[in-house]
Amino acid sequence: MKAAAITLTDVTKRFGSHVALDSVSLEVLPGTAAVVLGPSGCGKTTMLRVIAGLEVPDSGQVLLDGTTVSAAGRTHVPPHRRQLGFVFQDLALWPHLTVRQNLDFVLGSTGLSRPEQERRAHDALALVRIEELAGRYPHQLSGGEQQRVALARAIVPEPRVLLLDEPLSSLDAELRADLRSELARLQRALSLTTVYVTHDRKDAAVLADCVIEMRAGRVLAVHCDRSRRHDPA
Repeated sequence: MKAAAITLTDVTKRFGSHVALDSVSLEVLPGTAAVVLGPSGCGKTTMLRVIAGLEVPDSGQVLLDGTTVSAAGRTHVPPHRRQLGFVFQDLALWPHLTVRQNLDFVLGSTGLSRPEQERRAHDALALVRIEELAGRYPHQLSGGEQQRVALARAIVPEPRVLLLDEPLSSLDAELRADLRSELARLQRALSLTTVYVTHDRKDAAVLADCVIEMRAGRVLAVHCDRSRRHDPA
């Protein structure tokens, strides 16, 4: 049987006296779009950061494709070797770089040939439908365009897992609905294992193969049903 793309086993993470993750265990199968749903402060972002290696669990294990990447206060595989794409809530685009340069900066650390870097940058911009914006700087883009750049930058190295931390939270309702559908299209096109953090049940309705419900640092329930995802408009 093929290993889960992501496995958390009894993961606990504390910040001082605050328990952000409390003995969390879950599996995300390869190619699954998992939406982590819950109120602010329930541990959703901490879970993403633990998976990414930006935080180390105090106890428990994190595995990617069956390989232990961190466990009980120790990092076994550093973040840059986990083959993950991460879209942060504030997007974290480099303001002094153009759209294309934001992608090139990521590709520069991959060791790929220049032609392969060119192909990947072109394909990523095409997938998120912003090829014509390659020469612009982040401040010259709308909020929705910036979201697409952040997505392109996250997928350009062809990661095995894509992590998204409430990337649509700052957008108005109409634009959020449009980009929600785009994200669903993108995930299907790439068959990419995705973990998407949100407090919005509409995101889950459109994006999720599996919904992971969290409260107070614990996973309350996991509901998986591929038939529940809506087709994007």
